[in-house]
Amino acid sequence: MTLIPLEIPPGVYRNGTDLQSSGRWRDASLVRWTDGTMQPVGGWISRVTMSDQPIRGAIAWRDLTGDRWFAGGTFEGLFVSNAINTVSDITPASFVTGSSGATQNTGYGGAFYGTGAYGLERPDTGAYSEATVWSLDTWGEYLVGCATSDGRLVEWTLSTGTPAAAISNAPTGCSGLFVTEERFLFALAPSGNYRRVAWSDREDNTTWTAAATNEAGDFDLQTAGQIMLGIRSRGQSLILTNLDAHSVTYQGPPFVYGFERVGSSCGAISRQCAASVDSGVYWMGERGFFRFAGGAVESIPCDVMDYVFDGMNTVQKSRIAAVTNRKYSEIWWFYPGDDSTENSRYVVYNYKEGHWATGLISRTCGIDAGVFNGPIWFSASGLGYDHEAGTTFDGSQPYAESGPMQVGAGDNVVMATQLIPDEKTQGDVTVTFATRFYPNGTETEYGPFSMAAPTDIRFTARQVAMKVTGGSGRDWRWGIPRINGTLRGTR
Repeated sequence: MTLIPLEIPPGVYRNGTDLQSSGRWRDASLVRWTDGTMQPVGGWISRVTMSDQPIRGAIAWRDLTGDRWFAGGTFEGLFVSNAINTVSDITPASFVTGSSGATQNTGYGGAFYGTGAYGLERPDTGAYSEATVWSLDTWGEYLVGCATSDGRLVEWTLSTGTPAAAISNAPTGCSGLFVTEERFLFALAPSGNYRRVAWSDREDNTTWTAAATNEAGDFDLQTAGQIMLGIRSRGQSLILTNLDAHSVTYQGPPFVYGFERVGSSCGAISRQCAASVDSGVYWMGERGFFRFAGGAVESIPCDVMDYVFDGMNTVQKSRIAAVTNRKYSEIWWFYPGDDSTENSRYVVYNYKEGHWATGLISRTCGIDAGVFNGPIWFSASGLGYDHEAGTTFDGSQPYAESGPMQVGAGDNVVMATQLIPDEKTQGDVTVTFATRFYPNGTETEYGPFSMAAPTDIRFTARQVAMKVTGGSGRDWRWGIPRINGTLRGTR
């Protein structure tokens, strides 16, 4: 008898064929790896309903008295809540209502007659309308924001009985905003100019006309793309178009800001697909993930590229949102699966350890812990959840399933009789095995097995996949189990 360790490295690998993920985790949901140990992500509990529509843009902050707030915007308006979950509607007067989702006209009338080839997917020539999203930031203790459908830069001054109001003299027709570390308010694509940025005077968001006595200004980026978003980074800011990336560096008068293209073919897939942490800005592109930490943009090798981008509803890509979970060194992206029009899946990158995870969850955007004890993430119904709280998942079960594991070059047959588990608390998980004799052969399933020390199992195969499923309400840990079995040759 031989003890065979089932030592699988952290993270999910889901590119190529099943056999190419040999010895790796190939499928998972609601699990993470920390220092090499697999465990469930934190659960969630209901907090407050912000709106009856999806929240697409959220922020949390403290005012000067220490009171805590969080805000979220929908295609119909803007809402704010205090720490005791009292929600107020602060939608600006004359707000221009947008769209909950994207639309693309590739049907009748969506292109010229005869365009494309019969039997092939329609070309990208139809009219496209994005889902309405908000960019939100703080100006001191006040909230500032811009909805893509409305285009005005608005400010809310902490009075729950008073709605947000358009900022005096600020440009209109904008697609977003952000505040720099130097306390300039930037307007993105003012007056519908998709390549232009404009900024207010320092510490004065009502002065926008450049003069010798102020530092207001504007600049047209040298790009063929359209500006998607702006985000603060350490020591500078970053503007992403749908094609490239541009750094924004404060220089002082007379030019105030300097702009430099720092990456090509790295455009943002949506207006909320970027997140900033100490190690840089991370974002999702049309077919990849990128990082900027000063210097030039870097492409991040992705072990789940095929799964994410081949399984995405790209018509609804404008709904994609990134959130940080700094406690676990994670960036989460919520995106619509190819079987859904709303965000239904997630992909996670652990930027400290360099591995990936995937799973199923319906969230439209979120706020990291900091102002509040834990992250607050929003469902498609406008309900905010406290995440990383408890170990329940609305009936879902955390699991991870490996790719096929084999001994040697796969020409040996394993006759397994026992599994020796490696758990923090024995009995918190169940294990199922799926065996094959050839990569495309018939699969046979054994289990699920409840863990004992050792656990009796019986199967014979050339390759075996293992699925670990966490028990309900249990904060389990899974390490390196071993199979007790006999190795046979090819005959």
